[in-house]
Amino acid sequence: MNGVVPPIGIGQLALTVVLVVAAGAVSALLRLGLLRSLLWGTVRTVVQLLLIGHALVFIFSIDNRYLVLATVAVMTFIAAHAARGRTPHVPGGAFAVTYVALFSSTLLVSITVCALIVKAEPWHTARVAIPISGMILGNAMNGIALSLDRLAAETRSRSGESETLLLLGASPWEAIRRSLRESLRSGMIPTINSLKTVGLVSLPGMMTGQILGGVDPLVAVRYQIVVMLMLAAAVAIGSLILLAAYYRRLFTEDEALDPVFLRGERR
Repeated sequence: MNGVVPPIGIGQLALTVVLVVAAGAVSALLRLGLLRSLLWGTVRTVVQLLLIGHALVFIFSIDNRYLVLATVAVMTFIAAHAARGRTPHVPGGAFAVTYVALFSSTLLVSITVCALIVKAEPWHTARVAIPISGMILGNAMNGIALSLDRLAAETRSRSGESETLLLLGASPWEAIRRSLRESLRSGMIPTINSLKTVGLVSLPGMMTGQILGGVDPLVAVRYQIVVMLMLAAAVAIGSLILLAAYYRRLFTEDEALDPVFLRGERR
């Protein structure tokens, strides 16, 4: 390939529809009820990626730090909305906290990677900062959603224990500390599992893309190591910020577990 990624034309893209048709046929034959979701997901994937591709061409051509920050802010808004949508049984007010946790962890980790590890000049170069922020957001979003959902479930299941501790004079933090610990563990498990299997079970997308582009496999591996570790850090930081900022919303002003929350209602 001489270091050049072979171009994929419209006709070649159209051929990939065969794969979706095959999956759809299986769904229809087995009556899985997934055909409509599969087709709708395929359409959304194509449209969303084509739109973001054209948007990135525009953003890269301008390469302005404020435009990069605005782009990351919009991506964070969408990620926070998606994460909140996965936690229907969590009390109100979670969206704002989720946004802050996602944006803070993404900004901290992406600046560290861009400025100190990749050493982009300048560090906010759009071609570097936006893809890295996107990778961080995608993984942090999943981890935060899992942590938030598990926090609600654990707190409800341990409500008797927590209320007893509160009666004995424990603070809200002390009363649900075990639930917080389990929530953080739940958010981190998928990322930790990925760290254990990467390279043995799967070759991640960034590494594969670089290799297809003609980059030395050892160089691609180094980049992938950076990516995997930055994702683990972002999930941990984001989940910690979320849980620390949100857990108090599960209690009333007089430091009792909120009965509305215990009934599974959203305010």
